[in-house]
Amino acid sequence: MSHKSDALYEIQTTRHFFHRSTRCLDEGDSGFRATPETMTVAQQVAHTALTIDWLRDGMFDDNWDMDFEKGAAAANAFTSLAAARAELEAAGSRLEARVEVASEEELAKPLAEAIAAAMKRLYPTLAHNPDYSSIVSPRHHARLQRAGVDRVEPCGEC
Repeated sequence: MSHKSDALYEIQTTRHFFHRSTRCLDEGDSGFRATPETMTVAQQVAHTALTIDWLRDGMFDDNWDMDFEKGAAAANAFTSLAAARAELEAAGSRLEARVEVASEEELAKPLAEAIAAAMKRLYPTLAHNPDYSSIVSPRHHARLQRAGVDRVEPCGEC
């Protein structure tokens, strides 16, 4: 099999798995959240769609949008599971369309290498930055504060 046929098969089976594992949810579940801090059902499905687009844009076009607050706001704007599912379908279709026109060379490039190269380009001093931690958003910071964590020590491996 080619990288293209492998990728298209993976997209198809992932979509199928996602639909099967969420088919018990209906529009009435849109606003359900397991805890007050978690996303709703609609927001989680929308987040999945937005993540597919984020990865596609970064992987194929080297357009890694690191504004995670903007991404969270976009996911949090969803209140309807039907709308989130429609966005997920559209994201899957956009990914399939991009894979269809991709070369075998593009599809063979490891994603981890692309992400690492983008991180080095976007954050050239990150490895030796003493102010860096793994806190990725104000919501993450608030969760750490609620847990009583007042300082995150760098791991020294970055």
